[in-house]
Amino acid sequence: MFKPLALTAVAIAVFASASAADAPASPTQAETDKVMAQFRDDLQAARADIIAKGITLSSEQAAKFWPLFQQFQDEQNVTIDAQLKATQKYADSIDKLTDADSLAYVTALLERDQKIHDTRVKWLKKFQTVLPMGTAARVIQIDRRLGNVAQIKLAQKIPLVH
Repeated sequence: MFKPLALTAVAIAVFASASAADAPASPTQAETDKVMAQFRDDLQAARADIIAKGITLSSEQAAKFWPLFQQFQDEQNVTIDAQLKATQKYADSIDKLTDADSLAYVTALLERDQKIHDTRVKWLKKFQTVLPMGTAARVIQIDRRLGNVAQIKLAQKIPLVH
């Protein structure tokens, strides 16, 4: 169930290793961006699948909810992409980070956390327009749990700033 979430951490680690090795066959930025986008899409597809299994909707509710959920994921994708790019940049320069670089990376992580929080608060209200309150809350609760798991797995693969 959480395999796609683990893949995110592995991909970051693989790209960090490839960048650190500075091998001539390292992926181009376009290739890296493509893999990261596919990763994000796989992660979001897994989230949708887990949420679908975690809630019960009537056909009328489903018809209204799933298009909204797609918009929710699209909005999250902007923040996820920014985090993946920041993490890649951090991994690429881990050995030559200044204190200012370290602070900028951690600040970006905190801003990401706030953006995801704000997105969830906003969409909880929107989901309540098409779902019962408890079901809308469950959607956000599941999404939050999945996000926490992904962040923990990712954090385990990323060295602390020095």
